[in-house]
Amino acid sequence: MRKISRRSFLAVSAAAAAAGVLAACGSTSSSSSSTAASTASSAASSAGSAAAGQSYTVGICQLVEHEALDAATQGFQDALTEQLGDAVTFDMQNAQNDTATCATICNGFVSAGVDLILANATASLQAAQAATADIPILGTSITEYGVALGLTDFSGTVGGNISGTSDLAPLDEQAAMILEWMPEAKTAGLLYCSAEANSQYQVDTIQTYLEDAGLTVTQYPFSDSNDLSSVCQQAASANELLYVPTDNTVAANTGIVDGICRPMGIPVFAGEEGICSGCGVATLSISYYDLGYTTGEMAAQILTGEADISTMPIQYTSATKKYNKTICDELGLTVPEGYEAIEA
Repeated sequence: MRKISRRSFLAVSAAAAAAGVLAACGSTSSSSSSTAASTASSAASSAGSAAAGQSYTVGICQLVEHEALDAATQGFQDALTEQLGDAVTFDMQNAQNDTATCATICNGFVSAGVDLILANATASLQAAQAATADIPILGTSITEYGVALGLTDFSGTVGGNISGTSDLAPLDEQAAMILEWMPEAKTAGLLYCSAEANSQYQVDTIQTYLEDAGLTVTQYPFSDSNDLSSVCQQAASANELLYVPTDNTVAANTGIVDGICRPMGIPVFAGEEGICSGCGVATLSISYYDLGYTTGEMAAQILTGEADISTMPIQYTSATKKYNKTICDELGLTVPEGYEAIEA
């Protein structure tokens, strides 16, 4: 698997650096645009810093625990540990889906003088931005940085002390996915948490694509997990299908959506694999582990002085068509060609 090959490569690089005989290598990493030679150089530089006694503390503010965000955090930690080894220490904190707690966590990181902040999800990024203009901040699991940070002129690079990775899968392709599965559908409901700016952006955008295809589309916002059930029931009762974007509140409560939609025979199309595995039939999804891993590689470059965060563009990753075999079988849906089954 890809993760193992990376670790094997970096282990060889580290050993060569320790012996003073690091050799250039021509293979490439599949999760970033950097070459293997650049990665090896980074590992050698990091090993030198560690040997000189350099150490780093990285604060991680994760909005909530669910499969996608957990995978992004793990990928980030794995990449940074493989690059810097014992020279990096993580202060991992979870905000339990509370924006005020995100602010408290990020302000605590600033007071503690961490060397870098990982903001996992939009609310975490917004809190980190408000907390400091000096400490480098990397976002991950962020859909659209212009929307998240209130930027009117965002063109791919945030500037200042912020950069990161985006989990946005092309929304036009997601709309096409829905039409591929449900070509006869006339109505679609878009279920999302109104407190999540990136969820609003996604449903606004995909609504246009679906309406252009002739569907009647209705948005069903809920304020938090307390009213998710009632809003989902309303949406499922009035539509032939539902779409859920990369919404953290739904991701943490897929059982509620599945418990309503599956018995009613309403297919749910999801913006990412974690939601799809819990309540959906199909998704166009990225790998959140790979996304976090790429963010960790960026962090290593920033901490070791190899890159200037103010000039680092937001990085993206490719998406894959996947389906939930269990729910598809139960609903009697025929899977189009080109979809991979989500591993149980």
